[in-house]
Amino acid sequence: MDAGSRIPVEQVSRPCMIPLTETWSRVMEETMSTPIRIIVDGETFGAELNDSPTATAIADALPLEASASRWGDELYFSTPINKEAEDDARADFDVGELGYWPPGNAFCIFFGPTPMSHGLRPVMANPGNPIGHITEDGDRLLDASSGARVRVELA
Repeated sequence: MDAGSRIPVEQVSRPCMIPLTETWSRVMEETMSTPIRIIVDGETFGAELNDSPTATAIADALPLEASASRWGDELYFSTPINKEAEDDARADFDVGELGYWPPGNAFCIFFGPTPMSHGLRPVMANPGNPIGHITEDGDRLLDASSGARVRVELA
């Protein structure tokens, strides 16, 4: 085909046209997070829950309030949520990450190493579901102890 040739219009394939609202809706579903507040003994931390089935169940149950236990640099407390380990369940978490521990139906806040850690990363005793992360510096959590009053609520 030389530079002056044109392709007949009927031979040009047309892109799949998805209405903008459907496309935007799908993108939002794939990237949606739920903003929450975690209050530990009066200290407030901004956080987000991801869009996993476990995180969605937790968001639907908010607010949650409990007395937390401390395990190394992790605070956790039992919830009324009963979920199994999801496909992305894992034992290794990052500092600032939120997890759900299926054996104890527990909401977990990681802010440093746990007794299972071999370095600075938090490690759960069993694989758990990643459910979100703290959106600000969690260093103030280092002062929390077992028995700390924790409230998780929608922001």
